[in-house]
Amino acid sequence: MTEPSAGRGWGDADIDASGWLPGISHVPSPNFDARPEGVEPTLLVIHAISLPPDEFGGPHVQSLFTNSLDPAAHPYFESIHQLRVSAHFFVRRTGDLVQFVSCDARAWHAGVSSWQGRDRCNDFSIGIELEGCDDRPFEDAQYASLDALAAILARRYPLSCATGHSDIAPGRKTDPGPCFDWSRLRALPVHRLD
Repeated sequence: MTEPSAGRGWGDADIDASGWLPGISHVPSPNFDARPEGVEPTLLVIHAISLPPDEFGGPHVQSLFTNSLDPAAHPYFESIHQLRVSAHFFVRRTGDLVQFVSCDARAWHAGVSSWQGRDRCNDFSIGIELEGCDDRPFEDAQYASLDALAAILARRYPLSCATGHSDIAPGRKTDPGPCFDWSRLRALPVHRLD
């Protein structure tokens, strides 16, 4: 399946009855489970990832999220290939989207986390990974796709705000990092730790 850019093929779509966004690439991850009974996502968590670190493109993020990362492909992978992690969405540098987990399920993106006194953010959040790192700007196409996706998600789920991984796991995580321009996410209110 091709991966259309923001506004081309999926920009006006809605999340379907099973929690998937039509018109984008779907690569199901085994790294998810059920949300607690009666819990809907109310928080959007923005992450950044690049594999190997500070390198973009290639299949490695997809491989990590599908438990197929080759530890021999790069020295850094030896320390992470056994991780069992995922996110609901991945936004490539081109703005193309990949969905790994149904939004109705709990992706394993936040780890040990807390938001406004509530622990276990995976229970009540949707995780979006941007292809990026702490010290390089994100691309215009990524911001366009992220904002369009956030608007789509907010139509289906009772999302009240967006925040960064660094805000739900302070001291442990730094992403999406200082180069992320929060003013470009307009579809949801942004709440950050000061």
